[in-house]
Amino acid sequence: MLNWEDENNMTDDVQNIAKLTLNGTTYDLPVMSPTAGPDVVDIRKLYAQANVFTYDPGFTSTAACDSTITFIDGEAGVLLHRGYPIDQLASQSHYLEVCFFVAQRSLAKCN
Repeated sequence: MLNWEDENNMTDDVQNIAKLTLNGTTYDLPVMSPTAGPDVVDIRKLYAQANVFTYDPGFTSTAACDSTITFIDGEAGVLLHRGYPIDQLASQSHYLEVCFFVAQRSLAKCN
């Protein structure tokens, strides 16, 4: 969900580990840092290692995907595409400008 840095779309900070203890066993979970937004705990291996799922009703604290081009913060009402607010792209750009932006990854410059 966010604008990430490396080829895996997030930077791993090897020194930043979250520890989860269940039934006397401690699991190390990597903490990843996006370029925007809060750090995230990577729980992808939690089920395989600990045979448990996480519970987050309404997905209020869950990143469902990662993205190299968008940032979403639903609580704050923020939706960015390549750093630009979507509402500004929709209200201040024409269709062809947005097409150029999506295809070229930058807004057209007028000379």
